[in-house]
Amino acid sequence: MTSDQVIDLLREAYNDELETVMNYLTNSIVLDGVHAEGIKESLDLDVDEELNHARMLGQRLKQLDARPPASFDFEAAQEGLQPPENSTDILSVIDGVIAAEDDAISTYRSLINAAEEADDPVTEDLAVELLSDEEAHRAEFRGFRREYKD
Repeated sequence: MTSDQVIDLLREAYNDELETVMNYLTNSIVLDGVHAEGIKESLDLDVDEELNHARMLGQRLKQLDARPPASFDFEAAQEGLQPPENSTDILSVIDGVIAAEDDAISTYRSLINAAEEADDPVTEDLAVELLSDEEAHRAEFRGFRREYKD
C-alpha cells in the first residue's frame, strides 16, 4: 500500500520538474554572450529530459490512482533559477541550476525512503532512476561552475 507521503512527494517532484522545464527553456532562450552557448545548449537538451521526468511521475501518480497537479495546483519555488535581469549573467543561471538540482536530489532521496517504507518498489525504482539523471546534470553544471572564478 502506497502512503500519502509517497503521493505527496510524487506531486512535489512533478511540480518541480515542470517548473524546471519552464526555467530551463526560458534561460536557454534569453542568455546572451560568448560563454552562453554551451549553457544554452545544455539547458535546451535538458528541457526534454525534465519534461520526460514529469511524464513519468505523472504516469506513476495515475497508476497509484492519484491525479498529477494541474496549473491551479502549481506553486513556483525556484527563485534562484529565474532568468537574470542581465542576460549575460551566466553564473547566476549556473548557480540556479545547481540549486534546483540539489532540491530535486533531496526530493528524490526522500521519495526513495518513503517508497521503501511503504513497500512500493516501483516508485522506489523510478525515484532511483530520476535521482541518477539529476545527479549527472548537477555534475555537468558543477563543471561549468569551475570555469568561473568568484
